[in-house]
Amino acid sequence: MGNRFNTRIEDTRIKHITGTASVKWYYKFDVVLRIETTTYDVSFFEHYRKVEHRDGTRETKVAHVKKGIYSLVPLKDILSRANHRYLEFISTLEDYRVGRVNKISKNVTEKNHTYKGFNFFSDEDRQIFLTIACGEFNIRGFQNKNLRMKLKEKTTSQICRIIKQLRVHGLTRKITRSYKYHLTILGRNVIALGLKLKGLVIIPQLAVQHE
Repeated sequence: MGNRFNTRIEDTRIKHITGTASVKWYYKFDVVLRIETTTYDVSFFEHYRKVEHRDGTRETKVAHVKKGIYSLVPLKDILSRANHRYLEFISTLEDYRVGRVNKISKNVTEKNHTYKGFNFFSDEDRQIFLTIACGEFNIRGFQNKNLRMKLKEKTTSQICRIIKQLRVHGLTRKITRSYKYHLTILGRNVIALGLKLKGLVIIPQLAVQHE
């Protein structure tokens, strides 16, 4: 996983990479924005399809995309959804509705378990937000092992608790028939807004007051 930024003669490009897939956006001549999701191994993605086993039995389940022309239709849908999620992701960067930040700062109780709210002044919570907001997770979501790669000091059980905390606050949703998660529209808005408010407004104002 990773990110790259390039400025070229004809355009500017940002590229987010995860595995064999990447989502890229090109800003050409300051007038055209193009988003594209690409892969050089379609089996990197999964979808719900019929699977035939070696013993001749068949079942319908989530499986890797097969390499062949018959996979073009589901692959088009998968990549289009990745583009759409990324467009929603970058469209939140100028959202100033502060009330959404206040909402996730409160504790939430589900099935007699209380999950604390998030605090944008906490370095730990800020690191969680920066991690799940990574552009490459717009390609096919994230799961426990993806977060462990970036939050190396956390154990598997701690990551499970974080994922649950994100879900009950409405910031993420589970992808059907999988262990992967996507940010919700609320999640994208709140995280983008909260990080921007802290970095561009709150901290500079506090610095001025202490001069």
